Amino acid sequence: MSAEFSCLVVEDSPMMRQLLVFALSRVKNLKVVEADDGVDGLRKLAAGKFDIILTDINMPIMDGLKLVKRIRIDPVHKDTPVIIITTEGSVEDRKRALELGANAYITKPIQAPQVIAKVKELLKITT
Repeated sequence: MSAEFSCLVVEDSPMMRQLLVFALSRVKNLKVVEADDGVDGLRKLAAGKFDIILTDINMPIMDGLKLVKRIRIDPVHKDTPVIIITTEGSVEDRKRALELGANAYITKPIQAPQVIAKVKELLKITT
């Protein structure tokens, strides 16, 4: 059975990325592609279409906010839902991310059910 949805996880911490991929493996019909920073994320976005993107903010080379900016001007992915997953919990950071076009903002430490619920909500998956 092939996946109906594809997800890009952009996270520089291998442990955190593994945790997200494991949580997302519980979403039926979701294929997950990993990127280890914003530049790698852009490379993966250039190579294919994704239905949802999860990104950290604090990453080397290109941070998650710059990535969101680039996604929103990309004609292929400009409407793709983006979830920010970060340790940055301040009101200003949340406001800035949402103003740049993120659809949701989740602070670490993450709870798998919360991430799964948000992904399902944004992809309109009912099962």
